[in-house]
Amino acid sequence: MPHDTTSAFYEENAETYANRVRSLPKQQLEAFLAGLAPGGAILELGCGGGQDSAYMLSQGFDVTPTDGSAELARQAERLIGRPVRVMLFQELDADSTFDGVWAHASLLHVPRPELPDVFARIRRALRPGGLLHASFKAGEAEGHDDFGRYYNYPSAEWLSELLTKGGWRNIAIRPYDGGGYDGKPTRWLTIRAQK
Repeated sequence: MPHDTTSAFYEENAETYANRVRSLPKQQLEAFLAGLAPGGAILELGCGGGQDSAYMLSQGFDVTPTDGSAELARQAERLIGRPVRVMLFQELDADSTFDGVWAHASLLHVPRPELPDVFARIRRALRPGGLLHASFKAGEAEGHDDFGRYYNYPSAEWLSELLTKGGWRNIAIRPYDGGGYDGKPTRWLTIRAQK
């Protein structure tokens, strides 16, 4: 997460953001978990309020939750009752440790020039055959929302090329319509890829 207005937003609004009414991305979570062995090790990047980690833990998976915001990490810890590592995506330094990486609505804050390195770090952190789930707000050019948060706003083609160059296999990118914290209709892209 860039140390700018994006970081400031999450630090200053952590409690409101973490405790907002939010529907779990249940269909996407279930599809992701179905691709993993029972009890598999999952790294969640950008856990926010911790709801997705709490669900994966309830399903018997070994989850390592992380977030770039110390305040959001504290909120998530209250919900899931375990430590949340405060870490920027660019600080990920694991090697063949996880069966899956869940990065729902989080990597969308990584500056475009830094995404290849972040995807490489995620790929390195996965065991052979490991799964990545990530979602992005779709677009053609990076920019900021009304809260001052940075978004990379990629197209499906741009992401596909980036992942292919990075050595990912079985890449599937699916668009869907949804919303976000700002309450505006949003076109999303969901990525599923394998190491």
